[in-house]
Amino acid sequence: MEIINYTEKNTYHNSIGLKKFFVGIKRRRPLYKTYETTTFTLPRHFTVKNAFLTAKSYFQIGTRKLISLIPFMWIIPAAVASVYIPVKVVDTISYRESFATGISLVNEDINAANFLDNALELFAMSNDAFSDASGNVLDEEGNAVVPVVSYMQPVSFQNYTVRSNDTVGGICYKFGLSKIDTIIGVNNIGNVRDLRVGQKLRIPSRDGLIHSVTSGDTLEKLATKFSVSIADLLDVNDLSSSTLSIGQEIFIPGARLDSDTLERAMGEVFRYPITASWRLTSKFGSRIDPISGVRKNHTGIDMACPTGTAIKAAMTGTVAFTGYNNTYGYYVIINHHDNYQTLYAHMSKILTKKGDRVSQGDKIGLVGSTGYSTGPHLHFTVYKNGNLVDPQTLLK
Repeated sequence: MEIINYTEKNTYHNSIGLKKFFVGIKRRRPLYKTYETTTFTLPRHFTVKNAFLTAKSYFQIGTRKLISLIPFMWIIPAAVASVYIPVKVVDTISYRESFATGISLVNEDINAANFLDNALELFAMSNDAFSDASGNVLDEEGNAVVPVVSYMQPVSFQNYTVRSNDTVGGICYKFGLSKIDTIIGVNNIGNVRDLRVGQKLRIPSRDGLIHSVTSGDTLEKLATKFSVSIADLLDVNDLSSSTLSIGQEIFIPGARLDSDTLERAMGEVFRYPITASWRLTSKFGSRIDPISGVRKNHTGIDMACPTGTAIKAAMTGTVAFTGYNNTYGYYVIINHHDNYQTLYAHMSKILTKKGDRVSQGDKIGLVGSTGYSTGPHLHFTVYKNGNLVDPQTLLK
């Protein structure tokens, strides 16, 4: 018997190893077709061809594994849908609730509505008898005050402390002024309804406004702008020179505020009671009730918005009523000047109380859907002398 040594350098051993390698490759080909796997061992002498075959083998194995997972791929989109769809549905419902269309009162309680109407009429406020809508000061007989004052005299100022029941018109009349613009402008009053007892006012001896000199101002320009003479400006301000300095205060005799500024200062402008995003879902006036199909007169406007949205006073005034009503739910009624009253209904929460003095823009409650309502919104009504007024004709 011939014995052959088994060593690392034995060429016979190497040839046997290569033979086993190629035999292994041939055996695997039919096995791949039946999706069976075998252990793949790299030969001792690794070549580019061997590397290619190795990569091919791993690729085929990976492909088979991916194919085996295809029946279970539906789990991924199903998991995503199970999370996304509920969230989307909740968001949609929330949006439709917050900006619902066709909000209306259901089974309107006539007695409840009449109660509120009567309450509004009973709490009408008296008007300022010392001024008209144009800002002219009136005397006790209702005639416009026309003071006789020479512009040649230098203007002087005195201080005045606001007392109980004072009005701007009454203060002007007391000091012989003919325009309420004067006190409003000199004291930078944003809203005369916000005057408080004890407040200090600066009262000039004649009608006019104060102008603070800015860069480029000259007496000539001011005289042209306010339609007064340079001589009057010099005399009224007791100036010895026409040279002006930035920041210097110049009294302009006879000057008046522009109509928009005066209107805002007199509190004549109603502001929308909701400053957040909202939608008008029902206007003032006659409409077909979407629930009953009966034509009814809608007493205000409906402003749909999310529950909890802040409701603000549309104008400065005094809270006359707060409470709960079968029709209007939680509500607030505010009395204003010139016999105006405003109603804020369907609140989720009331943030003020009867007798409170509120300024325009003060938070008085939160939007809700209390009473007879089909969704969160604010029902806003305006009365003038107890009669309904279209809020949209007053709101700015």
